[in-house]
Amino acid sequence: MLTLDKVFGAQVVLKDIIRETNLVRAYGIAPECELYLKPENLQITGSFKVRGAGYKIAMLSEEEKAKGVIACSAGNHAQGVALAASKCGIKSLICLPDSAPISKVEATRAFGADICLVEGCYDDAYKKALELKDKDGYTFVHPFDDENVIAGQGTIALEIINNLDDIDAIIVPIGGGGLISGVAYTIKQIRPSIKVYGVQVSGAPSMFNSVKDGKIECLNSVQTIADGIAVKQPGVNTFDLVSHYVDDIALVTDDEISSAILALIEKQKMIAEGAGAAAVAAVMFNKFPLKGKKAVAVVSGGNIDVTSLSRVIERGLRKSGRSASLLIELIDKPGQLKDISRIIADLGGNVTGVHYEKGNTESINGCFLRIEMETKNYEHVNLITESLKKEGFKIVEQGNLFA
Repeated sequence: MLTLDKVFGAQVVLKDIIRETNLVRAYGIAPECELYLKPENLQITGSFKVRGAGYKIAMLSEEEKAKGVIACSAGNHAQGVALAASKCGIKSLICLPDSAPISKVEATRAFGADICLVEGCYDDAYKKALELKDKDGYTFVHPFDDENVIAGQGTIALEIINNLDDIDAIIVPIGGGGLISGVAYTIKQIRPSIKVYGVQVSGAPSMFNSVKDGKIECLNSVQTIADGIAVKQPGVNTFDLVSHYVDDIALVTDDEISSAILALIEKQKMIAEGAGAAAVAAVMFNKFPLKGKKAVAVVSGGNIDVTSLSRVIERGLRKSGRSASLLIELIDKPGQLKDISRIIADLGGNVTGVHYEKGNTESINGCFLRIEMETKNYEHVNLITESLKKEGFKIVEQGNLFA
């Protein structure tokens, strides 16, 4: 049974396993509230997951420790289990789908785990983990639906109120619900006046839907850049705890998460993965009533693939109006590009790409010109667009700002 004493006990046990992450004041991200970040992206494994895994493993009996632990994950949970097991001198075996990125496989191996690559997807790896658990006597470390795991995650709440005890709200990302269950339960026992808000992504709203409908529901599919919270079904324990202790849950989009990742990079010099930036996205886009409040957003992880990061940054630029494109229909004659470039430059825009193409225009001498620009914000894009129109240019498409 989850108790506050168990969470305090987890804090003592984890002292030699994890890194305490102090709150960071965030400037320029959410001007309407006083925002602090809980930077679990700076945790030893780059994610909060080592907390729950560490406490779960430390609480095993000597017999269980002798047989080792097994887990199934392609990401942060795998690395958390691997490190926690190594710290306790216990063998760990992680089942991974053979499609898992090499970088994640090697990172898990580097923390001391043995790797079992399973042909197929995550579900195949999960079935294999359960099969090996029964065959060889391993203890299965669940990524979220386990009371010791939840207690370990609850230590985040203890650190937050130890750093800053006069806060009004904590905003937490939700996948399976282990993190917010631990945080919400702990906060509500100590300071019930503090609001706890959960954030899911619109492409994987499993807990959001379940709480709204009052029963656990399973999604047919999930699709999001925030793979760390792309969970089809919440756990039994986590659903119950979230239903009782979380004040509200909101959804954010992939574009809003991309904007949050970009803001964290530019304003805080901080790298977050998609799931890690979800809480910040919710604050940035006013998903909760935080105006004039003092709030803490949990940045749950920072393990984002470098190749994915460049695509996410581009999405963030477009979402915030920092990058835009215009499709202009022209009469094909000399000097057109020069005039367009002059108007954009005079208004402070920067042309980064030009693509010319002939097509199905009203005039036989017509053509299309696509201009890619660096801009300041949406208002700047609209100013440039209207100025071009006043000069007689026909804007066919003000383009794909939300791509």
